[in-house]
Amino acid sequence: MLLATLLSPSGCRPGGSREAKMAARDSAELAARAQRLDSALTRPDTTKHKDAPLARWLLPNSLAEISGLALTPDGKLFAHDDNVGRIVQIDYRRGSIVKQFTLGSPPVRGDFEGITWTPSAMYLLASNGKLLEFREGADGARVDYAVFDLHLGRECEFEGVAYEPASSSLLLACKTVYKASLQGSLVIYRWKPGDTSTTVTELTVPLERIIGSHNWGGLHPTDITIEPSTGDYVLVAKEKALIELTPKGDVVFARKLHDRHSQPEGVAISKDGILLISDEAGKSGTAALTLYHWP
Repeated sequence: MLLATLLSPSGCRPGGSREAKMAARDSAELAARAQRLDSALTRPDTTKHKDAPLARWLLPNSLAEISGLALTPDGKLFAHDDNVGRIVQIDYRRGSIVKQFTLGSPPVRGDFEGITWTPSAMYLLASNGKLLEFREGADGARVDYAVFDLHLGRECEFEGVAYEPASSSLLLACKTVYKASLQGSLVIYRWKPGDTSTTVTELTVPLERIIGSHNWGGLHPTDITIEPSTGDYVLVAKEKALIELTPKGDVVFARKLHDRHSQPEGVAISKDGILLISDEAGKSGTAALTLYHWP
């Protein structure tokens, strides 16, 4: 399935294989999209055009509630549904859906808020801190999964997970803090897969250090990823914010996202310098995946 685009005059064509001619046109369009992106990446990212997207893909209704993003070392981008264990692979360079598979039969249901990849498995995070471990499936497959409960549901509502290679740990970003002693801080929990004790550690950063002069009123992270060259933590937040922190909690920057982001829910960064941000349909009525120069 090709995704609609706001940055190409050729627009969207429906997927399928009704005719060889249509398939050939789709193939040509995908190649043209990839070429345009490669060309845009070679142009310098000037301050004047800092907020200009490299590409912006409009997602189908089946991804209206797109949540977290996960980018593998070999360039596969995975997204997931908010309410059902459905995993979708997106070719973000060409604006098309590669495949989709589900967890369980029938597909497991829950309030799923983040996805990540590790060398041994993939993980889907629920808002109550439960992690579903699974393997990548083929198109249309229904894969088995295991559940790990970190017993953190009373401390935090979670919305974002990432794998940190340097510590071989999962980072779980807290959207809403419930624990009294952690109020007023951005909280990230660390947990090592395979730790049967489900022991976690905490990174806390006072919100005032991050918010600064921004008129955000609070900060509610919706996803987290690892900056591939520095190992820093990059987060998006409900307040249309983009934040970079060091693993020690020092603030590198905190800036406002462009107003085109109606409901930022996912973030990822490619090795060749592309920042990807996903937005739920929300009030705008259309979910989107937007690509920018990084940094």
